[in-house]
Amino acid sequence: MRATQMLIPTLREVPAEAEVVSHQLLLRAGFIRKTASGIYTYLPFAQRVLKKIMQIVREEMDRQGGQEMLMPIIQPAEIWLESGRWHVYGPELFRLKDRHNRDFCLAPTHEEVITLVVRGEVKSYKQLPQLLYHITNKYRDERRPRFGLMRGREFIMKDLYSFDRDEEGLEISYRKMHEAYTNVFSRCGLQFRPVEADSGAIGGSTTHEFMVLAESGEAAILYCSVCDYAANVEKATTLPAAGLDPGIQPLDLQEASTPGKKSAEEVAAFFGIEPFHVIKTMLYKTDQEVVAALVRGDRDVNEIKLLNTLGALTLELADEATVQQATGTPAGYVGPVGLKNIRIVADPEVMALTNAVAGANKRDTHLINVNANRDFKPDLVEDIRMVRAGEPCPKCGAQLQEARGIEVGQIFKLGTKYSKVLGANFLDENGKEKPIVMGCYGIGVTRTMAAAIEQNHDQDGIIWPASIAPYHAVVIPVSPKDENQMKLAETLYQELNRAGVESVLDDRLERPGVKFKDADLIGYPLRIVVGNKAVEEGVVEIRRRRSGQTDLISLSEAVEKVREILPTL
Repeated sequence: MRATQMLIPTLREVPAEAEVVSHQLLLRAGFIRKTASGIYTYLPFAQRVLKKIMQIVREEMDRQGGQEMLMPIIQPAEIWLESGRWHVYGPELFRLKDRHNRDFCLAPTHEEVITLVVRGEVKSYKQLPQLLYHITNKYRDERRPRFGLMRGREFIMKDLYSFDRDEEGLEISYRKMHEAYTNVFSRCGLQFRPVEADSGAIGGSTTHEFMVLAESGEAAILYCSVCDYAANVEKATTLPAAGLDPGIQPLDLQEASTPGKKSAEEVAAFFGIEPFHVIKTMLYKTDQEVVAALVRGDRDVNEIKLLNTLGALTLELADEATVQQATGTPAGYVGPVGLKNIRIVADPEVMALTNAVAGANKRDTHLINVNANRDFKPDLVEDIRMVRAGEPCPKCGAQLQEARGIEVGQIFKLGTKYSKVLGANFLDENGKEKPIVMGCYGIGVTRTMAAAIEQNHDQDGIIWPASIAPYHAVVIPVSPKDENQMKLAETLYQELNRAGVESVLDDRLERPGVKFKDADLIGYPLRIVVGNKAVEEGVVEIRRRRSGQTDLISLSEAVEKVREILPTL
C-alpha cells in the first residue's frame, strides 16, 4: 500500500485517557479509536495485526485436529438458566430483552451453546473425541473498563471446546491444547509462561493461564527458576508448614490488656514478638454465612483459595458492623478461642504455632499462649494464605520468584460440570449412557495484540515481532519530489511485495524526520530509506526497528537481504 492512500491517523501527544503503554501507542499510532467506554473500533493497521494473530491461532488449532465453526453472540436466557449460570455470572453479563420480552444475553463465553450443540449431535463413543472452536466477539460488562484493550467490554476471543469419553481422553486433549497454546504465543514472538491458576466462573478442576511477562501486567505470578513450577498468586502453594516443635511446651492460656492494639504488627510490637507468633483472625461474609479465616500475623488471606475451600458463590471481607454483630467484639480483637456460631477455617501454619497470641473476643484484650486443638478446634484446615516470593518452591524447594504477567490465554479441564447439568451424554461400547467429559480453551486475540505492545516497545513507539506486524517494511524516499528517488523507491517497493515482503511505500510529501518518527511509532520491523546514495551509488539504508542496527545494502541485493533479516525479527 501507498501511505497516501492509507488511513494512518497518528498522534503526537499522549491521549489523557490512556493509562498503559499499549493503550497509548495503539491510539497514537492510529490502530484504534474509542467508540464507548471499553469498546473500540479497530482501524486498518490493527485489523491486519488481529488477522495475523487469528491465522496463527487457526493454524495451531487445526494442527491439533480442531474444527472451526461459528456460534451466536446473542444467547437465550433459558440455556444459562439450565446450566445454573444466569444468576451466578453476576453483573458482568450483558442482559437484554427482545420485542416479546424474552430474556437474552450477549455471550461472555460459549459453554452452554456448544454443549447443547454436541448434546443434539453426538450420541455414540464412536463420535468422540471432538475439538470444536470458533473466533468471535465476546461481551462482559466490566464495572470499570480500563487499560484499553486489556480490560474492555467488547473483545475478540478464540475458544475451543474438547469432548471426550473419559478423563484419559480429556488429558490428551488438554495436552494438545497446552502444546498448541505454547506454539501460538511462541509464533507471536512473545515471552510467556504457562502458570497454574484458579478456574473462576468457568469452573472445572485443572487450569493453566498463559501469561505474557510484562511489568504492566495486572496479575502477579510466582515461578521457580530451577524447575518448571509457575502459578498465579491466587493459586500458588509452597512446602507444607513445619509441625509443632516437641521441645516447646504449651503454656497456660492467659488474658492480657492490649488497649488500642488491633493489627498483627501492633500486637506483636506490644508483646515484643515477631508477627508470625500472632494468629490473625479475619471475618468474611459469604452468600450463606459469616466465617473466620485464620492465618499467621505475617501472612495475608488468599480470598480465592478461601472461596474455593468454602464452596461459596460470593465472598467479601466483613465490615465493622457485621464483625460487631457476629462476635460482640470490635474488629481487631476477634480470635478463635471461644468463638461461637461461626465456622473457623485455619491455615496449616496456624496449626503449627505454639503459644501464639490471638484476639480474646473482648475489647482491648488479647490472649497469650494460644494453642490449636487445645484451645480451639477449627472446622476446616486448608491452605488459605497468599504465598510470596522468596518462599520455597512446592516442587523442588528452591526460592520462588515473582513477575508481573498479562493473561492472554487459559485452558480448563471442565470434566462433566456442563455435560451433566445440560444432559450431554453418549453411549459407550456396552450401550451404557455416560456424560461427555469436557475441556475449554480460550485465547484473547485483542488482548494478545495489546500484550505484544506491552512487551515490545520503547520511547519512540511499538516494536512489532515480524510475525504479527501490520506490514514487514516501510520504504521511505527521502525526497518524494525527486523523480529518480521515487522511481527507485517504487521499483523496490514492488519487488518486495512480489517477494512476499508486505511493504508500505511512504510517498507522502512530508519531511524525512516526520516519516521516520511515524515509522518508529507504528513499529514496522524494517525501515528502508531511499536517498541520494541510492541514486548516486545504488545503495539503500536498511534499519532494524528493534536493535536500531543499520546496514547499507546495494539495491540489487536489498530484497534478498530483507528476506534474510525478517525471520530473525
